Amino acid sequence: MSYINENFLKLQDSYLFSTIAKKVAKYTEENPDKKIIKLGIGDVTKPIVPACLKAMHKAVDEIGTTEGFKGYGPEQGYEFLRKAIVENDYKARGITIQEDEIFVSDGAKCDCGNIVDIFAQNNKVAITDPVYPVYLDTNVMSGREITYLPVTAENNFKPELPKEKVDMIYLCFPNNPTGTILKKEDLKKWVDYAKENQAIILYDAAYEAFITEENVPHSIYEIEGAKEVAIEFKSYSKTAGFTGVRCAYVVIPKALKGYTKEGKEVSLNKLWNRRTCTKFNGVSYIIQRAAEATYSEEGKRQIQENIKAYLENAKIIKEGLEEAGFTVYGGINSPYIWLKVPEGMNSWEFFDKLLEEVNIVGTPGSGFGEHGEGYFRLTAFGTKENTIEAIERIKNWR
Repeated sequence: MSYINENFLKLQDSYLFSTIAKKVAKYTEENPDKKIIKLGIGDVTKPIVPACLKAMHKAVDEIGTTEGFKGYGPEQGYEFLRKAIVENDYKARGITIQEDEIFVSDGAKCDCGNIVDIFAQNNKVAITDPVYPVYLDTNVMSGREITYLPVTAENNFKPELPKEKVDMIYLCFPNNPTGTILKKEDLKKWVDYAKENQAIILYDAAYEAFITEENVPHSIYEIEGAKEVAIEFKSYSKTAGFTGVRCAYVVIPKALKGYTKEGKEVSLNKLWNRRTCTKFNGVSYIIQRAAEATYSEEGKRQIQENIKAYLENAKIIKEGLEEAGFTVYGGINSPYIWLKVPEGMNSWEFFDKLLEEVNIVGTPGSGFGEHGEGYFRLTAFGTKENTIEAIERIKNWR
């Protein structure tokens, strides 16, 4: 008899965005004449920029030759990409990170879920609520005890330090789904807490490229002491349009330690390296050359143009919703807009009305957790034309 991991039975029947996709597909089938504008899932609409395409074409040609053929690459990522990450994402911000502290992967979603492999089941995990579902679901799958940290308008969408000791803390800023941020002084409190309690911060910085305001950290390692307590996740998906190409990286400083039951220190960098070598064959050479091209002058310029366009969409959504009388958060340092749904309606009811009466798809806040109820997320990743049309529809409907 093959026994299952019964922790899976504690999960909701389907992943949030799968449920949304099924609802939209059913409505579309029943109403084929309707133009549905999708501002729900955080997928980009702008194509891969020319600098990355050029690098991919060159890499394809290269591996088609005997001299340039690449077989299995280093599981941790090619040196050329890890070096570019060190120079551009860290050294340029005055942060010292070593190449062997970086692990290139096929997506931040994968990293955020897979990282739990190196942590004990009895670790107590703190997760914000509302939250990106992957943090929660992967720890439920592993059978860990969860402590929820409410993130609401009452606390300005800044999670408060746990009242009880926790061992692992997931933070995502700029935040998905609320679009809000932590300033350096806010983040320092978490680093101090982690140091005092020998906890590990799992810091998802997938949206740092959208930051527009000063004193908002692009990396947790801008905070003194963070390399002793934090793992950082970054992604090319939302910046370079790699949602279908797949490339990201995780940073695990060598100063970061975990502990055995006997209290012996163990390098988390070494553990993750061992896990990576066992379970992962690395991101393809072609894709890593494309990721490297994001750091070229041409690539940076082209990507910034895309990010600027998405932020303009966010501004259109935010200002349009405010004109329509909605209470709105986010949309300044983030591609996400978090709005309060009308009184007397829950977030799934608002989803249904928006889909059926205005033909717009968003994401119900309750799908991100109990404290997401009463809110709704829209994304700025649509085209400008569709974004303008969607907001005009909502204003007329409202």
